[in-house]
Formats: sequence, C-alpha cells, structure tokens
Amino acid sequence: MNFEEALARLETIVRDLEEGSLGLDDSLARYEEGVKLLRQSHEMLQRAERRIEMLTGVDQDGNPVTTPLDDQALSLDEKADRRSRRRSTAKPATAPDSSQEGESP
Repeated sequence: MNFEEALARLETIVRDLEEGSLGLDDSLARYEEGVKLLRQSHEMLQRAERRIEMLTGVDQDGNPVTTPLDDQALSLDEKADRRSRRRSTAKPATAPDSSQEGESP
C-alpha cells in the first residue's frame, strides 16, 4: 500500500469511528488497523524526508551541488544559523561589476 492509499484508508477508518455505528469489536479492529496504517505512513514520510536533498550551490562545471537535508537533528537556533550562513555565502546570479561603476556605455 502506498502513502496515498494508506491515507485514504485512514480517512475512511476515522469517518467510520466518528459515525459511531460500528459495534465495539469492529471499532477496536478498525482502531488497531488505523494505528498500524498511521505507523506505516509515518515511516514512509521519514524515508521520503531522508531522500530530500538541499541545493547548496553550483560547481565549476555548472552542475548542482546538493547535501542531504538533515533538519531533524538540529535545534531551531542551529537551523537559523545554517540559513544565515547560506545567505551570507550565496552569491547573486547577476551581481553588478563594480569595476564598471561610473563608466558610461
């Protein structure tokens, strides 16, 4: 079962439980199925997050340079510091050439 199918099944289970028309045994069985699907979905999301990479720049040949996005292990302060450092080292794509300032075309 893929993530979207698991999510759709979870929505159905929640709707059935909220309606209150199921008996106790059926409600417990659906609840247990929902917990199992929730765990599986969470694991799928974690695997997807580990695969996400962040573009950190471009090499000399124009190829993208990426690093794994490992945001979970960082505190909010560490994340803010990383963003700040990335911004300060990023070079604008069309930086004006200061040697030509004041010259007329």
